[in-house]
Amino acid sequence: MGPGNSSYFTVTNLLIAVNLLAYLISMVISGSFADIPPQDLVSLGAIYGPLVVPGGEWWRLATAMFLHGGVTHILMNLYSLYIVGRLMELYFDAKSYLGIYAVSGLAGGLASLYIHPESVAIGASGAIFGIFGALGGYFFFFRHKLNIYAQPLIKDFGVIIAINLILGFAIPNIDMSAHIGGFVVGTIGGFWVARYPKHLYIFIVSMALLMIGTAFYLQSLYLSPLF
Repeated sequence: MGPGNSSYFTVTNLLIAVNLLAYLISMVISGSFADIPPQDLVSLGAIYGPLVVPGGEWWRLATAMFLHGGVTHILMNLYSLYIVGRLMELYFDAKSYLGIYAVSGLAGGLASLYIHPESVAIGASGAIFGIFGALGGYFFFFRHKLNIYAQPLIKDFGVIIAINLILGFAIPNIDMSAHIGGFVVGTIGGFWVARYPKHLYIFIVSMALLMIGTAFYLQSLYLSPLF
């Protein structure tokens, strides 16, 4: 086991660019640079339970992954993505990277929706924790073959954990449920790709079916005290 030959980190740079573009659009629409008002975030596609569950706007689970509430929020997330994403591109191909990132982000959004159904939820943290988990799952599978790559990996993981703990406790509209949801799904994805590198589609289809089932469950609960 060893790193691949990704010299330009194309996927990571693309994801960073898309997030920055989304924030630029948010700034223009809201007229604010440092903090984007919640009502503008909702109009741009943030997760908000009453619109997602009874309103059927499930597409918000995807758009919310690229929205951020302020400069601190996006800079810390993109720094995390820069660190972990480069590692991801060394050990995963682009298809696996993007697949795990997307599925983890969606799962994190669902987790946030379940725990905080009346809150506005945004951010790439669920997806970033997903690729963090993917690396953990991948290296766990190859744990008996770890060598000189282990030490810098552990160091970078520690930096990401610290950054996201700060995000989770210090910045509004960030909740740890999205982090945990994304991390769990990403860990499964990373382990699966390490074990079955040619069968990413099984992981994606399985997670999609699980999320669809969760969506139906959330709809069945909407009129209960939980919502």
